[in-house]
Amino acid sequence: MIVPIKDNKSKNAWVFLKPLTWDLWLTSGCFFIFIGFVVWVLEHRINEDFRGPPHHQIGTSFWFSFSTMVFAHRERVVSNLARFVVIIWCFVVLILTQSYTASLTSLLTVQQLQPTVTDVNLLLKYKDNVAYQPDSFVYGILKDLGFQDENLKPFKTPEELNQLFQNGSRKNGISAAFDETPYMKLFLATYCSKYTMVDPTFKADGFAFVFPKGSPLAHDVSRGILNVNEGNQTKVIEDRWFKKQNCADPNSLVSSNSLSLESFWGLFLIAGVASTLALLIFAAMFLYEHKDIFKRLNPEASLWRRFLIMLRIYDNKDLKSFTFKKRELEVNTNFPQSPSVYSDHTEARNVFEEQMRTPSSADLEHAGFSPGASTSRSEMESAIEITERPRTQEIAPGSN
Repeated sequence: MIVPIKDNKSKNAWVFLKPLTWDLWLTSGCFFIFIGFVVWVLEHRINEDFRGPPHHQIGTSFWFSFSTMVFAHRERVVSNLARFVVIIWCFVVLILTQSYTASLTSLLTVQQLQPTVTDVNLLLKYKDNVAYQPDSFVYGILKDLGFQDENLKPFKTPEELNQLFQNGSRKNGISAAFDETPYMKLFLATYCSKYTMVDPTFKADGFAFVFPKGSPLAHDVSRGILNVNEGNQTKVIEDRWFKKQNCADPNSLVSSNSLSLESFWGLFLIAGVASTLALLIFAAMFLYEHKDIFKRLNPEASLWRRFLIMLRIYDNKDLKSFTFKKRELEVNTNFPQSPSVYSDHTEARNVFEEQMRTPSSADLEHAGFSPGASTSRSEMESAIEITERPRTQEIAPGSN
């Protein structure tokens, strides 16, 4: 069956959704949400960017996950597990975005050619006209398929067939043509940019050479036919007769299908396994770190009660984390305020010297140390912090 081909280039406002199938869109969206949740779990206890009111934490998680599409995530990721997950996910997002861009570009710019008819039953349903060569067995096949005589149009030359296609079925023309494959190939060699051959291909009895019984020619002709079919002589004949014009194959111009989940399920599998593995490692480390709390819990406490207790502990900051220790170290190493900021320079100088002095026995005793006990440097620094706090608060109201 030969049918016309048409340009199927999409020009509607929702064409940007066509490069991906609905299952790939849905899977991508679910993974964006899942990756945001995983990063929040891994960063909540040690990262200030993922803390705060619940609505702020949810918004930050969504923002961080979806911002990976343009690689513009602003929030810091401090844990190694979260960095591992983000690296894997960025690799997946890179392949998805590049594939989407290539598919959308092809959809908008490359000529998309599709056959106008793909099923014989559609021709029968809408009673479209079809063409055939007169005095051919094709007429009997079309009648067996269910075509009526008023819907059958004969043609004798390729030019006449082309004119019937140009008129169309509504103008006493045709929507499709049926003929033997060699004749259709010869027609496509001349009009390959307008028409294409589509399935199904109907099998016929074919041709045969008939000889009297016992004729010595039957053996020689059969061997000659086999030699032609098994060698490259058939291809040489087809190239000579059916490729008169240098025309591209119409099938190569037909648009490809949208990108589906089958092409990317391996990437999503890698991202899912990496994220799940990071969550399991984090959960194991968290439970091991707080195993003493389980020992102190009431043995009769329910599993839900134990889960709520661990959830409260998880919601608190991990002050042992290096991120909070680093910030505390930066605060403690700040120098005291300069005396020039006070209005009374004499009193300020005395206060400044008092802050910088070594703690006395009274100060240590005030901080909780016994007068005769030996004191380490770290304990003395703690004592300085305790004894200086009230003096700093006393001079604060007098400052400008």
